Amino acid sequence: MRALIQRVSQAKVEIGERLTGKIGNGMLILVCAMQGDTEAEAEKLAARISKLRIFKDEAGKMNRAIGDIGGACLVVSQFTLAADTSRGNRPGFSTAAAPEDGNRLYEHFSNALRGQGLAVENGEFGADMAVSLVNDGPVTIWMDTQDRA
Repeated sequence: MRALIQRVSQAKVEIGERLTGKIGNGMLILVCAMQGDTEAEAEKLAARISKLRIFKDEAGKMNRAIGDIGGACLVVSQFTLAADTSRGNRPGFSTAAAPEDGNRLYEHFSNALRGQGLAVENGEFGADMAVSLVNDGPVTIWMDTQDRA
């Protein structure tokens, strides 16, 4: 699985006029299930993200995890993280998981974060969403459970 994590002071996701998720301090996590990914990888990624020390301590150093600051997660599915831009000008997405697998792993990942004791809001899998955020720092981290070429 791939994830792009952004430390935010606020973030929200809307579908049309409907608000589906909103957080204050925490992480916006854009996540993509790749072909061959498993529930174990979703759990591994969630555990790694929950322990990621990207929040400032009293000395201003990135030394705290999201649970340490009482932050929340906004998890948004984004299959375009699977983009292959190695040929031509149009990205290919053939390495992304099939939609049914992607949705299952997206839900499993969100539930695994909840299992780590985190508050989690969600977008809607496969929907055309409007995501708004204030990136704090800015801090943006890329994670992948596999070494991929």
